Amino acid sequence: MSWNIDASHSEIQFVVRHMMLSKVRGQFEKFTGTVILDEKNPANTTVDIQIDTNSVNTRDAKRDGHLRSPDFFNAEAYPAITFKSSRVEQLDALHARLIGDLTIRGITHPVTLNVEYLGMVKNPWGMTSAGFAASTKISRKDWGLTWNMALETGGVLVADEIEINIELELVNQPEAQPATA
Repeated sequence: MSWNIDASHSEIQFVVRHMMLSKVRGQFEKFTGTVILDEKNPANTTVDIQIDTNSVNTRDAKRDGHLRSPDFFNAEAYPAITFKSSRVEQLDALHARLIGDLTIRGITHPVTLNVEYLGMVKNPWGMTSAGFAASTKISRKDWGLTWNMALETGGVLVADEIEINIELELVNQPEAQPATA
């Protein structure tokens, strides 16, 4: 069964250490995708997500501009980050590992997302909604995101490890019924 992402109730966020001291949080404000959810056999579920790199938002316009530049996402040349699942490993009724290919700046590597199923409800408009939370950590250098500055006290301006946190609310659109004569 195909599900659409309810973007107004979903988030794709990242967290990275800044100057070895604090965590900077950001998010992508524009993304689309489809999930083919097999409720009877979750291992058959597929996920295909496209994230608009120009929509990065860390609440600092200068930093966001730098993130869009060739030093980081190179949004002009690579307007999207993509994720395509390759398999699902169900751990229990509420938890799974979603394995797939993450492509950033034209470089693709496998990643594993730890997924939690949050439930399914009929929304007030008569459609079914489902919720999922997912997280992982990646090394930004694996995707060619190597820009950095050394600090005079040791360490670097931007840490290598990136935490990714995703909250998805999916909406199942009712299948069109064939017209009757």
